Amino acid sequence: MDFSHDDIPETALAWFREGRGAVLATVIETWGSAPRPVGSQLAISADGDIVGSVSGGCVEGAVIVEAQEAILDQKHRILTFGVSDENAFKVGLACGGTIRILLEPIGSVLPEGLLSALVEARKTRQPVAYVVDPDAEERKIVSSTEPPIDAHFGLALSDRFRSDKSGFEGRFFIGLHNPPLRLAVVGAVHIAQPLMQMARLAGYDAVLIDPRPVFGSAARFPNETIIDEWPDEALKLHGLDERTAVVTLTHDPKLDDPAIIAALRSKVFYLGCLGSKRTHAKRLERLSTLGFDNKDLNRIHGPVGLNIGAKSPAEIAISIMAQLTERLRGA
Repeated sequence: MDFSHDDIPETALAWFREGRGAVLATVIETWGSAPRPVGSQLAISADGDIVGSVSGGCVEGAVIVEAQEAILDQKHRILTFGVSDENAFKVGLACGGTIRILLEPIGSVLPEGLLSALVEARKTRQPVAYVVDPDAEERKIVSSTEPPIDAHFGLALSDRFRSDKSGFEGRFFIGLHNPPLRLAVVGAVHIAQPLMQMARLAGYDAVLIDPRPVFGSAARFPNETIIDEWPDEALKLHGLDERTAVVTLTHDPKLDDPAIIAALRSKVFYLGCLGSKRTHAKRLERLSTLGFDNKDLNRIHGPVGLNIGAKSPAEIAISIMAQLTERLRGA
């Protein structure tokens, strides 16, 4: 599971306010085949409850022990675990690589007000970075539009937001908190059933849009979020931003085109449309007459999905998620 956008800071803040004590553990550096990427987090309470992961289970036990000690003495710690380190091997990091983990007790090292500001920014889908000098008492929350410290650092931070990559910039660790990924699927057709499930497994907040109650029913899509409005109105309600992808599946112009137009007028990072090459050519012709130029039309992935020879609905869903991931990660 991708814990990068789970409710980890929120949980740590809640535990602290309940008087239970809390520590936020963050992976700040990795080398080799580390089990979790930089920026991964784990919240630990004084009584040993945890949310998140910093190693996929390899060193969590040792981190919990250190975190409970940090709650007692209210001091930060930087832990290093590597496969060649005898102590690290004992706690289970036998998969290779090395990781460094920053432990910050809430309230002393990491002020409640600073964590609260981070939680509020995440709640309102504001891209922010938690910037910290691990060796000093210097921490701040920086928005994606604010050039912090100096021009070079600000430029580097902008690049990191685009690539969604936490890491060190000089002596500062930058922990990115981009808004959670979202996927809007237009058309409650057969392909949408496995696609919605796969999207959630990949960490997306997925919604299904279809104004036709016979198609977009809870019986066909149990436990899914369904918006039964016309696609352009539904997308307006849902919101479109740089962390949102849109996939249209009906290949019916009455339903797909309003969604496509709304997506093209936004900053969504991915727009994919189901349909044959002939259907897509006609789609581009219609959009051209509405004033969209080649730059706009080239944003559309159509026919949707990577060309892997997919036939069944599940295989097509796989091809769509693969292409979406390729676009997201810049592969």
